[in-house]
Amino acid sequence: MAFFKTQIYFLFLVLFTAIPVATNAQDTNFSIPDSLKTKTPNELVDLIKSSDVTEIEVYEEMLEGFHKKDTVIGKIYIQLGQFFFRKEDFKRSIKYANKLFDIEDELSDDKLIFRAHIIIGSSFLRQGKHQKSYDYYYNALQIAQQQENLENIIIANSGRILVLQKMNKLDKALEISKEMLQAIDKTSFKNGRSHVAIFTNINEVYLDKGQYDSVLYYADKGIDMSKSIDLKEGLVDLYIKKGIVYYYKKEFDQAFDNLKKAKNILEHYDIGNEFFPTVKVNYYMAGCYYEQQNYDMAIYYLCKTMDFIEEEDVSIRPVIQSHLLLANCYFKKKDFEQGHYWERSYINLNSSYQEDKDKTVDIIYEKEIEKHEKEIRELKSKESIATYLLISSIAISLVLLLIGFRYYKKQQSNKIMFSELLEKINHLEVEKSKKATKNSSATIVIDDDKVTAVLKGLDKLEDQEYFLKSECGLGLMAKKVKTNTTYLTKIIHAHKGKNFNEYITDLRIEYALQRLKNDKKFRAFSVKSIAAEVGYKSDDAFAKRFKAKTGLNPSYYIKNIEKLQREDVIPKRA
Repeated sequence: MAFFKTQIYFLFLVLFTAIPVATNAQDTNFSIPDSLKTKTPNELVDLIKSSDVTEIEVYEEMLEGFHKKDTVIGKIYIQLGQFFFRKEDFKRSIKYANKLFDIEDELSDDKLIFRAHIIIGSSFLRQGKHQKSYDYYYNALQIAQQQENLENIIIANSGRILVLQKMNKLDKALEISKEMLQAIDKTSFKNGRSHVAIFTNINEVYLDKGQYDSVLYYADKGIDMSKSIDLKEGLVDLYIKKGIVYYYKKEFDQAFDNLKKAKNILEHYDIGNEFFPTVKVNYYMAGCYYEQQNYDMAIYYLCKTMDFIEEEDVSIRPVIQSHLLLANCYFKKKDFEQGHYWERSYINLNSSYQEDKDKTVDIIYEKEIEKHEKEIRELKSKESIATYLLISSIAISLVLLLIGFRYYKKQQSNKIMFSELLEKINHLEVEKSKKATKNSSATIVIDDDKVTAVLKGLDKLEDQEYFLKSECGLGLMAKKVKTNTTYLTKIIHAHKGKNFNEYITDLRIEYALQRLKNDKKFRAFSVKSIAAEVGYKSDDAFAKRFKAKTGLNPSYYIKNIEKLQREDVIPKRA
């Protein structure tokens, strides 16, 4: 199901706590290049973890320079493989795990080779490469069986279950899950984090099979165990699964109760990787309200997701699913403009997802999509049949006239919007100049010291034009101003009057407008290059946001700025 990303992280992080990989600097005594002579391998690892992409390559090369290839360096490779997996840099996580195979003969340590297979299997699984993932998990299982290491057998089988589930081989996944539950009593995993992970694992399979009573049975066992060891991520996962079950059973009071318990934990505790649980809670809360015909509350929870997500999140399946449910809600409210808007958004996002050759089988997701697509077809059919003949006859008689009229109006409208836009830019430049003059003495007067500090931090980042960086997102911005994402979102809403995405978009578009007006060389750039300069990964994304904010295409704006400067209507700048 769509909760899969959290599931693999939970299993990976929990089960990998069984064998530490930390190394000590005194264990290494390698000859290294003079430029980093004083650095130990462990210090290089710390530098790799804390550096940007360009610096990483230098430190990686230094690490490669160590001549001695033994267990110590093997543990370092495993440590880095796990680190980059958590960072979702799967190319590097696979790269470091593969290095274990290059020095396998020198290692003579099957435990490290086992862990390398697990890291690579998990990385391929996250990329949707199921057969490759299964092969590495199976190789890990064979090593564990040769060692007669029951805990490692459970770890390898946990990965196999996730692959089988995604390949829709649920009976085999369930068979292995039951074997693991029986075996875990003979291991140190019993009644610990890994035991809870097995409960979440088997519940995932039962949920896909639609065996809801079994889900509830194992969820309750997992919840009791999670409470006994204060495992918040386990509680969140299992409460959400119970909420989903009661949603499908149409027992909405029970569904709300469990989803709110998960929501409460997410709001009050830092469990890590909270994106997917939050999106799922919002979706199924909205789904319950939708089924009860409380469309306003459903829209409220879905819009909370839209405020929460960042640009790179829109292609993720539960987010796509939320777009479709929003469309349904608005169609039910007879708000066809909004309904069609969210339906178009869903269609575009889902089409991109379907083109991905490595897309993952997701039974619960497909069930929800099929249900809501059918409802939209029915709603649109009922509304359109009654008015189709009248609308089409009027449309045919007016179409030629409208084409000419709309073209004329569009040209006039563009001229007006362009003039208004120039006035706005001039005003912004004056205000920016005033702000720069006042900044030396002016201070922000707000009662709440924390809010004051965050707002000053935002002003500083604006002055530094941090918003132009493509990696600028809610999480990184929160770290820069030394707060959390929830608090930063609230402050931006309260003091900027917009959500985070709107805040960053406004800064980028205003910067682009002013620089295009004043910088002739910048106007000579391609739209793709301009987009990259202001922080967008594609020219389409930039053009779409530019037009949404200004009403004009970037090319129209640039062309008319050039025309005005040739006529000396506005001052020219180099």
